[in-house]
Amino acid sequence: MTKSELIAHLAGANPHLRQPDVELIVTTIFDEITEALARGDRVELRGFGAFSTKARDPRTGRNPRTGEAVEVSAKSVPYFKPGKELRERINKPATAPARAAARVPA
Repeated sequence: MTKSELIAHLAGANPHLRQPDVELIVTTIFDEITEALARGDRVELRGFGAFSTKARDPRTGRNPRTGEAVEVSAKSVPYFKPGKELRERINKPATAPARAAARVPA
């Protein structure tokens, strides 16, 4: 789902809100998460997951085209750890009739 698809879905599900207002809300939330991570803060959305940053040490990498050694500097990268509720919803077992239908030979 893209950001514009998310905005359209939320606007459709909330007819009392205008689409520009929904767009402002979504953009503000994403901007605040980004700013918090840039400050080095952790952002936790209960039931969904937590955003944080992880430090990567400097290392020697390889140019895939030439094989030449390249020094890669230290950096911080964003990291997402899904919450328990999100993991459970994603890994929910399929319903029994769907599995049984898949096993029946044609």
